Amino acid sequence: MSKPTDPLVVHAGGFVFTGHFETARAPQTVAAFRRKMPYTGQLVHVRWSGEGVWIPLGETDFGVGYENHTSHPAPGHVILYPGGISETEILLAYGGVAFSSKMGQLAGNHFITLTGGLENLATLGNKVLWEGAQPIRFEEG
Repeated sequence: MSKPTDPLVVHAGGFVFTGHFETARAPQTVAAFRRKMPYTGQLVHVRWSGEGVWIPLGETDFGVGYENHTSHPAPGHVILYPGGISETEILLAYGGVAFSSKMGQLAGNHFITLTGGLENLATLGNKVLWEGAQPIRFEEG
């Protein structure tokens, strides 16, 4: 289990979410992401995966392989796809997700779990879907 001493604050589309890093389960991914913090980007709605938003990262190399990976993140789970058959990306699930791309099913490293503000996840997802890209910022709490 992650330690409660790894607090995180995520500002996205006008909402604030809190959570924690999955340090024990994805230590390399957490360490690589922390080196880039505070991390800012743009959320766009997923194309194939269902109820999720993502940050497309092209050829960005976080220098990690698979750990604590899943194709079905739960709402509030943040996963990092480290690249390979599709581009590198960070995905935030706000509902049902079957993580995939035009190449087929993918798996990403579950490295962040949001625990606060979850009542706004679906609203954020719908905002991104109907209004377009939204800013996101990850910072240590």
